[in-house]
Amino acid sequence: MVTMISCTVYGVLRGTAVPSVLLGLLWLLPTVATSAAEIRHSMLVPGARTAIIDEDGNAVWEAPGGSRDGFVLPSGNVLVSWSDRVEELTRDGKVVFARRLSAPNREVGTVQRLYNGNTLLTELGPKPRLLEVSPSGEIVLEVPLQPETDNAHMQTRMARQLRNGNFLVPHLLAFAVREYRPNGEVVQTLRTDLESIGGRPAENWPFTAIRLDNGHTLISLTHGNKVVELNQKNEISWKVDNTDVKGLFRDPCGCQRLANGNTVIGSHGAVQGISMVEVTPERQIVWTSDHPLAAGVHSFQILTTNGQPEPGIPQK
Repeated sequence: MVTMISCTVYGVLRGTAVPSVLLGLLWLLPTVATSAAEIRHSMLVPGARTAIIDEDGNAVWEAPGGSRDGFVLPSGNVLVSWSDRVEELTRDGKVVFARRLSAPNREVGTVQRLYNGNTLLTELGPKPRLLEVSPSGEIVLEVPLQPETDNAHMQTRMARQLRNGNFLVPHLLAFAVREYRPNGEVVQTLRTDLESIGGRPAENWPFTAIRLDNGHTLISLTHGNKVVELNQKNEISWKVDNTDVKGLFRDPCGCQRLANGNTVIGSHGAVQGISMVEVTPERQIVWTSDHPLAAGVHSFQILTTNGQPEPGIPQK
């Protein structure tokens, strides 16, 4: 038995949050009976491997090789970034969109499908930048980045476009999350080397940064083994670390704030055992995953919970 799903999402189009009803099948997933106390998720897990896992733990889609970032699109296609390219693939593996790394840069990081149909990606290397690319592969916007290091692999990670048309970009070795205008101007910097969380010796390198509806920014701090929520004044309004989860965080990279207020955190350093943890706002663990396909998870997307789709644009 399958469930047919349609959803309403809010997209981003140069500074305006635009509602759009996406009709048809978002995906087909088994309907799973669960107890009230049990949480089951289906999820996309880019990382050491690249797969979609259903709520029963079955791999319902897999692409060869490890990857960096990805989204399941409303069409059901999967948008994925590898180190040298981004691709949109159908469920049967057909590539319907691709963009390769530009010389002289060395790595691709982020990928995000924008509301206007263009694709955002990051390129790291001698010319670190964000690129907005049209469906035909044309560059329509280039945003130069300021990572403060020439170590390509450590320049940036999960950059995202915001509803106001700006871009939120974590810079690991700069201990900074910067908000860039499309012209490259930095309009806000959030610091992650705060003394209250150990300063620079704690290696609180920002990896994933999510601008929440309340204006706060949720940031996973890889190496620092914590996730913090910062307000507009760069003050910590919420934090979860290894003292709260009995040491389960091992280089948390991806994180996602769910619609119910819970936060899911993935540990890239967990090559075996528990690699994903869900906590409530009170920091109580309510779900974990030790699925072998999620070992070494880099980023991820929670798709459904107990048969119900996660609503809206994923906060990841």
